[in-house]
Amino acid sequence: MGMETQVLPARLPADLSDGVFPAGCPSRTVLDHITSKWGVLILLSLSEGEQRWSDLRRRAEGISEKMLAQTLKTLERDGLVLRKSQPVIPPRVDYSLTDRGYELSALLIPLVAWAYNNADEILNGER
Repeated sequence: MGMETQVLPARLPADLSDGVFPAGCPSRTVLDHITSKWGVLILLSLSEGEQRWSDLRRRAEGISEKMLAQTLKTLERDGLVLRKSQPVIPPRVDYSLTDRGYELSALLIPLVAWAYNNADEILNGER
């Protein structure tokens, strides 16, 4: 008979519990930006180092140019991604994470690893 480890439920700290659930909480907007499918993938990709537009487009397979541009602008506006234009011909733009972006990506990596490790069982209806 195998011993299963019981995972105790995580608890939201009391000071956050009253703040994150109201409709007008600013954290909802930030969560929407960083937990979108493309937001997570772009942040994870950039956690590996500076990349060009074409690198990001190849890495986040299936993303449209429009969605890549929109996601990068949002993450840049949020102070998570840095856009650096190089004055060369043809034009070159490099993207990297800010310090806050690296802090966030370190938190996202365990979430994405969990999703990756459990996806097959979940999608196959295994419990």
